[in-house]
Amino acid sequence: MVLGFFSVAIMELLVFLACFELVTKYKCWSEIRKGNVAVAMATGGKIFGICNVLRFCIQAKSSVYDAMTWSIVGFILLLVAYFLFEFLTPVFSIDREIEADNRAVGLISMIISVSLSFVIGASII
Repeated sequence: MVLGFFSVAIMELLVFLACFELVTKYKCWSEIRKGNVAVAMATGGKIFGICNVLRFCIQAKSSVYDAMTWSIVGFILLLVAYFLFEFLTPVFSIDREIEADNRAVGLISMIISVSLSFVIGASII
């Protein structure tokens, strides 16, 4: 059972990160390779957020399939939160600021991902 949950969690993490890569206006791993700390913080927050939602799903559900289904719901909610964050800050573009290594925006992005993952996870239980 442990190996099943672990395998599904790694697979989902990779798929969900690829989805985030598609919706951001910058290339996460290229920017991280260049030393962009803001992108690293935002991406780290996404990784933590995804894994935290997965943790709640595994803890709450009895089967790998149930955990996988609810983690997809949780990821969609994280994605919606990402779009809301961009939409609710009309004075500047979150993606452009993060790409420009604005660490304050990267930090806020990380904190939003992490904190909302706890709210999403708690609602899954």
